[in-house]
Amino acid sequence: MDSGFEWNALLEFAKSQSHACILLSNGFEDKYGKYEIAAGFGAKTITNSLEELTWDHSMFGFLSYDLKNHFENLKSENNSWIEVPEVMFFEPELHCYKARSGEVFTNFVLPELPHDYFDNLRKPKSPEWIFSDRQDYLNSISDIRNDIENGTYYELNFCTEWKAGNASEFDPYMAFYYLNTLAPAPFSAFIKWDDNYLLCSSPERFLLANNDQIISQPIKGTRRRQSNPHMDAEAKTELMTSEKDRAENVMITDLVRNDISHFCIPGTVEVEELCGVHSFSHVHQMISTITGKMRPETSVQDIISSMFPMGSMTGAPKVKVMEYIEKYEDFKRGLYSGSVGYLEDGRMDLNVVIRSLQFNNRNKRIAYHTGGAITYDSIGELEFQECLDKASGMMAIFES
Repeated sequence: MDSGFEWNALLEFAKSQSHACILLSNGFEDKYGKYEIAAGFGAKTITNSLEELTWDHSMFGFLSYDLKNHFENLKSENNSWIEVPEVMFFEPELHCYKARSGEVFTNFVLPELPHDYFDNLRKPKSPEWIFSDRQDYLNSISDIRNDIENGTYYELNFCTEWKAGNASEFDPYMAFYYLNTLAPAPFSAFIKWDDNYLLCSSPERFLLANNDQIISQPIKGTRRRQSNPHMDAEAKTELMTSEKDRAENVMITDLVRNDISHFCIPGTVEVEELCGVHSFSHVHQMISTITGKMRPETSVQDIISSMFPMGSMTGAPKVKVMEYIEKYEDFKRGLYSGSVGYLEDGRMDLNVVIRSLQFNNRNKRIAYHTGGAITYDSIGELEFQECLDKASGMMAIFES
């Protein structure tokens, strides 16, 4: 890559902009992806309306989890640690795209990094986190398993919140530098608007719509990476052969197939890969790929209203479990379980917001979330440990 378009140079440039979005693939192989890097800065226009998003837009932005209430008779009445709009997309004044072919498309000259940039890098100090009580978590898992045994639903994605209100020394730019260096992921994202920041190290694509094709790649199933190669291989094999994880993944794959069938030509929806195991910096993940051919004139709203929020972050059946998520979780998810991405010339590529920090620089609040799919076979202690495993990559960016 041209040294002038290294991602950390884009991150440094974002400091001077009111709005910024940097999307990174970090060199991961992706036969569907168009760009290694897609970034936009400044805002010609801003919209908070899903109805204003069309295929001829070139925009960056996000959908928050609570957009679900726009499509179903649902509510979000829990407290919000960091308030975000349901939708925020902006048309950038400046843009930079680096294609997978290596070609760079930009309408500005990016300033070079200061010569001492790397000399001044320091991990941010960890705030004083408040996390869910272990016993409260185990009690919730027991209640969810009882619901499943009683036939209320089949699978529920239960999440927990880590939060701090004393993050006065937190530097979101430095934090994202370390996050993307220590835990690179194929759908990483840095987004800034006004006093708000999202730092995302996501391995998961929510959807890619390109011309008449739709692709979704849900993740269900996680094992922590091991430093010992033999033990790491065993962890990967354990995930590949786990009946529980495979059952979770298959259930969500079926849910996604149903979601996209609402706007696809009958007979074109296919599962291209089922329960494939892929490795990332801190975890192994089980991923499936579902594709379909969209009907002519399918709109952005048709896709989002049928698919959002993603089944991998809700469970099945989707509407019923979202009602119970509101019951068992004591916080608004906000951007967590939402999506960040771009629209450009008939193409829409959106991630799943997991492995992410939300930060508000005005009130110095910071939040991080972890979770997992709960089925009848779930063991509370193991689910709690999985939350800690998923948090390990994020916590590595702090000094302590």
